[in-house]
Amino acid sequence: MDKDRIEGTMKKASGAVKDAAGKVTGDAKLQAEGKAEKAEGTIQNAVGGAKDAAREALDK
Repeated sequence: MDKDRIEGTMKKASGAVKDAAGKVTGDAKLQAEGKAEKAEGTIQNAVGGAKDAAREALDK
């Protein structure tokens, strides 16, 4: 598993926590940061998945 997948998953989780905390506290800035972090994590996870797929294809 590529490290980008792991880091991306952690960013998604962290972003979800910030998003939820922002909703609960009414902090629009924190909520926006959380949504951005979740999106960044999703992209990073996808990049890691592509790297894994490329590695697997080269190994065959």
